[in-house]
Amino acid sequence: MPHGVVIARNAAQVAALLKTAQAERVPVTVRGGGLTTEGESVAYGGVLLDMTGMSRVLEVDADRLTVRTEAGIFWASLAEVLRRDGLDYLSAPLNLTSTVGGTLGVGGIDVNSPRLGCSADQALALQLVTPTGEIVECSDTENAALFERAILGYGQFGVITEATLRIRRYTPIRMRYFYYSGLRTAIEDLQLLDRNDASDYCGILTMMDKAINLLVAFDSDEREAAFDANWQTRLRGSGEAGFALRMGLHYALRPWRLGEALYLWRRKRELFPEFRRPEHTRDGRMHDRAVVFSRAVWKFWGGRQMVIPDLATSAGKFADAVERGNAVCRRFFPHYTLYCVGIRLREDHRAHYEMSCIPPDALGWAYGCEFEPMIGDAVYSRDTLQSFKNAIYDIGVDIGGSYYRFGGMMKGYIRRALGDAVVERHLAMKRAADPAMILNRDVIF
Repeated sequence: MPHGVVIARNAAQVAALLKTAQAERVPVTVRGGGLTTEGESVAYGGVLLDMTGMSRVLEVDADRLTVRTEAGIFWASLAEVLRRDGLDYLSAPLNLTSTVGGTLGVGGIDVNSPRLGCSADQALALQLVTPTGEIVECSDTENAALFERAILGYGQFGVITEATLRIRRYTPIRMRYFYYSGLRTAIEDLQLLDRNDASDYCGILTMMDKAINLLVAFDSDEREAAFDANWQTRLRGSGEAGFALRMGLHYALRPWRLGEALYLWRRKRELFPEFRRPEHTRDGRMHDRAVVFSRAVWKFWGGRQMVIPDLATSAGKFADAVERGNAVCRRFFPHYTLYCVGIRLREDHRAHYEMSCIPPDALGWAYGCEFEPMIGDAVYSRDTLQSFKNAIYDIGVDIGGSYYRFGGMMKGYIRRALGDAVVERHLAMKRAADPAMILNRDVIF
């Protein structure tokens, strides 16, 4: 529990709070959507700064395709405002009750990240309140060093109060599904599509390691036609009917696994209609992916207990990492799902991504996988869940990867993953920017 809560209303209020907190050495923890599973936005005493009071869209520039917004707004609310003018965000988390500011601090991954990059890459400029209470505008050209530290900086170098983001014209999307029975084959095909810019959206969603679905989607008929002409026949996945036939034969020869087969069938029957709900899908096109994806996340992955460790690697290491993580899932849980996606990287990505979810050896694209046990009404001890997470995170250390959910309860892995030199360099910058070490302490440092 915090000692008190401040609901931010403007940057001046945030600045006054941080100046006082710096002088009195009172810790301040910043909270947006509060969706962390590692405790980064949980205040252990001190002040909890709730950013959701700053949720206005300040300016939409349809000609330049930019939006200026307060950072406490949910992505779902931002999408609603943009679509009044026929516009849309570029890349946002699948769970759209994330806030813009919180997302820019950690990355933000979408099924169009293989083509457009993470959410943080869409930020052109930020208004930032530093840990000592200065209100600063920063971008690649203005206070560039601060901009580099704020983007994917886990809230260590300031509170993001406003952001200018790239946006685009709104288009509905058409989804296509390719089914695989092997993780490595699906990952290789995913990376093939990414390297060749063959689709507008691409990702992998699995039901355990038995039903592996490569989701491919398009913004236009022209892009879809080009995919059909050049890439569809190169994919090794099958259609739904062919996959169902193979799975039926597989379980017919293994009747002792009938329970697993029934689970997969029920899971598909419940999940896939969410992607085709008539109020959001017309003429085969998904007209509101913001609502569809976010509904699916809450409905099928939420629960009393939730644990979602992840791994991020370079392209060459990704298949091995996913297969090893999948084996860990099988060891701990009867049912689970994997979500895999690529992230196209900025050409000047080193400075922006140095201490983040982007692995240092990634070039062109990084790849991430979330390992999500389907807990349902079952109850697991905290020790069991932590042991599961540690087993996943140990893979990242072993292969030289990174993680999306740095901070909080997994702080002990930061030095092991990134090395002392990187951590000490950032710690020195943190001490210079935040002398009393009051802002989001115990998240990274």
